[in-house]
Amino acid sequence: MAAFAAGDLSILVSTTVIEVGVDVPNASIMVIEHAERFGLAQLHQLRGRVGRGAKQSSCILLYRKPLSEAARARLAVMRSTEDGFVIAEEDLKLRGGGELLGTRQSGLPVFHVARLPDDEALLQAARDEARLVLARDPELKGQRSEPLRLLLYLFERDNAIKLMRAG
Repeated sequence: MAAFAAGDLSILVSTTVIEVGVDVPNASIMVIEHAERFGLAQLHQLRGRVGRGAKQSSCILLYRKPLSEAARARLAVMRSTEDGFVIAEEDLKLRGGGELLGTRQSGLPVFHVARLPDDEALLQAARDEARLVLARDPELKGQRSEPLRLLLYLFERDNAIKLMRAG
């Protein structure tokens, strides 16, 4: 790695360990084999290892057919954008949000009211309303705060149950 970074080697062959913490500005071409096996976040991280310097860069994604629908969708996203926020949103749509406080990293969330990211405006409005209630009644003692107290109780109870099951 040191020889590659110093420019003494022209080619570096690596595992995916290269995706984090590597900054070689002269690295300008990356080839990712079996790109269909990687998630969007990992592909984006890997692609981000090239193009850090003044040279034009390319990231070539090699894949093996037949592609699953999910793999086809992931590769289409990688072709269409380099914007990390767009990639994260598409990843959320493709894989689902998983658990916010649990261990599941993908799948349909356990939301009963809203779906991320489709209901982002609704969630922002709910957050703003909760902030307003807290600003007016920080101790949550008023009648309007009763639903929030119940939600906080249920949230704490569910997390305590999850911790007991995990530990």
